[in-house]
Amino acid sequence: MLYAVRMDVNIPHHMDARAKAELLATEKAYSQKLQRQGEWQSIWRCVGEYANLSIFDVTGHERLHEILWGLPLFPYMSIDITPLAEHPSDIARG
Repeated sequence: MLYAVRMDVNIPHHMDARAKAELLATEKAYSQKLQRQGEWQSIWRCVGEYANLSIFDVTGHERLHEILWGLPLFPYMSIDITPLAEHPSDIARG
């Protein structure tokens, strides 16, 4: 199943710089592992915001939930999920 997921990040300003750097490095490694596995198909920056729009291709809602809850930055995120379906006007379908 395909999902578009918008993740807005709000790391506390008072977080220790070293802890923040470790958190971001762990997040990057986690996301890149999922990208290599094909479940996290793409990730796009939202210009001018600390946010991204990502496309996931996973087996279902439960798997997406597991992935998102596993994000090291999850406690600092607001997440919006949109399940996707093929559009009949998409020329790539043909």
